Amino acid sequence: MSRYTREDILAFVREGGVRFVRLQFTDILGMPKNVAIPAVQLPHVLDNGCMFDGSSIEGFVRIEESDMVLRPDLDTFLIYPWRSRGGEQVARLICNVTTIDGQPFAGDPRYVLKQACDEAAALGLTLEVGPELEFFLFHVDDNGHPTVSSHDTGGYFDLGPVDRGEDCRRDICYTLEDMGFAVEGSHHEVAPAQHEIDFRHGEALQTADNVETFKLVVKSVAQQHGLHATFMPKPVYDVSGSGMHINLSLSKDGINVFADEEGNLGLSREAYSFMAGLLEHIAPMTLLLNPLVNSYKRLAGGYEAPVHIAWSAGNRSPLIRIPNTAKHGGRRIELRSPDPACNPYLAFAACLRAGLDGMRRQLPAPPPVNENIFAIGHSRRKEEGIASLPRSLEEAMRLYAGSGFLRDVLGEHVFTKYLAAKKEEWRGYSSRVSQWELEQYLGRY
Repeated sequence: MSRYTREDILAFVREGGVRFVRLQFTDILGMPKNVAIPAVQLPHVLDNGCMFDGSSIEGFVRIEESDMVLRPDLDTFLIYPWRSRGGEQVARLICNVTTIDGQPFAGDPRYVLKQACDEAAALGLTLEVGPELEFFLFHVDDNGHPTVSSHDTGGYFDLGPVDRGEDCRRDICYTLEDMGFAVEGSHHEVAPAQHEIDFRHGEALQTADNVETFKLVVKSVAQQHGLHATFMPKPVYDVSGSGMHINLSLSKDGINVFADEEGNLGLSREAYSFMAGLLEHIAPMTLLLNPLVNSYKRLAGGYEAPVHIAWSAGNRSPLIRIPNTAKHGGRRIELRSPDPACNPYLAFAACLRAGLDGMRRQLPAPPPVNENIFAIGHSRRKEEGIASLPRSLEEAMRLYAGSGFLRDVLGEHVFTKYLAAKKEEWRGYSSRVSQWELEQYLGRY
C-alpha cells in the first residue's frame, strides 16, 4: 500500500512552492534520465502518465515502437533541498515505464527488480540491501571539465586538514539527511581523494532508488564545492579503486531469515544456500556487477579488490565476507565485488534471484577460506577449486552470454540489449590507441 495519495503529492507541491517536477527513470546501463514538467501539469501526469520517445534511450525500443509512458511511483516523491538556477523549488518522482496500453515495459530495469522481489514475496520473503558506495572527489579544470588531480593526500579514516574533502563530504551528508536518508557514517577511504558514505539498509527496490538518488546528490553537492565527484571504478592507476559492497539479508514477517543462533557462525541453512547460489552464478553475473571496461582495472588484483570466488568470516580477501561483528539478529552476507558503476536494479535483481535459486535447490556452501587468498599461490588455489572472477569485460560478456539463468532473470529484452551495449563498448575500447601504447611503442618501433 502506498504511503502517499494523489492528493498528498499535489499538496506537497503546492505547499512546498514547487515549480517543476522531474519524472525520473533509469536506462539499462543504470544512467538516470528524466522529463521535467511544470507543476501545473502534474495532475494530468498523475492521472494519465507522461508519454515520451523511448527510441532514444539506451536499450529501450526501436524507432518503429518508440512511444512509451512514464507512470510516477507516488512513494518516491521528494523535494530537492537545492534550488534551480532561477530560484524555483524542484521535486522528483521516480517512474515506472509502461507501454502505451499500460503494460509494464520489459526493458525497464526497475520492473526487472520488481519481478525478482515479487518472486521472493510469493515465498513470504523480503530482500534487505545495504550498499557501501565509494567515490572520488577531483578538481575541475578552467573549463569546468573533470580531472584526476586533487590536493587531498588523506588515507583511510584520516581527518582534516589532510582530508581536504571533509567539508564537501559533510555537506553531502547534510543534504542526504534533508532528503530523508538515514546516514550511518562517512569517512575518507584508502586512496587520496577517495570517500565513502553509508546509509541505512532497506528493501531492495527502495534501496535501488536510493542508490540512484545518492549518486545525484553526491555529484550535485560536489559541483557546488567546485569539485567533480566520480563513481568510476578505477580512475587512478596506482591507488585503490571504488567498490560498492552489497550487504544482503532476507526477512520473513520482520525476522531475519539468515540468523540462527544454533547455526555455524550464527547463520541459518537458508543463509548458506543463498550464499551458495551467489557463488554459483557470480561469474556470469559479473557483467552486471562490474559493467565497464574500467571495472576490470579495479579487479586486476591488489588493493584488496576481491577477485577469487570464495567466502570467509575471517578476512576480507574473498568475494563474500560474513561480518563477524554483527549481532545474530543482524546477520548478513557482504558481496564485495560490485562497483558503483553498476545498475542497482539489475544488480540487486540478479543477487536476489541467484540466492533464491540456491535456497530452492538447497545448495551447500563450500568450505570457507580463512587465509589471505592473495597470498595463496595459483597452483594451490587450483587444487582447492578456488576460481576467479572474469579478468576483462570481454571474458565477462562471454560468460554472461552463455547464462540461461541470467536470461531468465533479466528477460529476453534486457538480456539482449544489455549484451549488445557491452559489445559496442568493448569494440570501441579495443580499437582505441591508449596513452600506454604510445609510451611503450611509439619511440621503440
